[in-house]
Amino acid sequence: MSGFRASNQPRLLQGLYSSRNSHASDGRGDTRNAPSLSAPRQVGAFGRDVIQGPTERAHSVGDVMQFLLILNDPPYGTERVYNGLRLGLALAKVDDAQVTIFLMADAVGAARRGQNTPEGYYNIERMVKRLVVAPHRVLLCGTCMDARGLSADDVLEGAARSSMDELARATISANKVIVY
Repeated sequence: MSGFRASNQPRLLQGLYSSRNSHASDGRGDTRNAPSLSAPRQVGAFGRDVIQGPTERAHSVGDVMQFLLILNDPPYGTERVYNGLRLGLALAKVDDAQVTIFLMADAVGAARRGQNTPEGYYNIERMVKRLVVAPHRVLLCGTCMDARGLSADDVLEGAARSSMDELARATISANKVIVY
């Protein structure tokens, strides 16, 4: 963005692109009347301020770190579900971590019981089975199950039919949300 000048931007954006400081300002680099930031100032890479946003939560020893992974793709054909489950399994190994996997759209097929894959290939069913043990959860979008003709009898024991309301609650309570 060569030739970019903060003075060419609307007044609200000027403080964001000021080379003199990275705090909110009046557009001239003066921070005396700028609103104070609630988070302590931390300087990250390239001298830019790092501000802990409202979706970030502090994690201290003894707290449970909650991860929500939302998977959308079919279990086979792409490797997005495979990689999402790999991350979920790696996170599940961490002490004081709780992993919730929410399967939506074609990903609900990942929890289908009786998957048969060729020798030497990964088996999504086996991966999902390792995540349906407490404190971890595997939730399936109920509407997506209905659209694909999946019943509760077709899915792995421990995987639960769920809803968008439950996804909303899981999203609000999660420290980190990752979408595949």
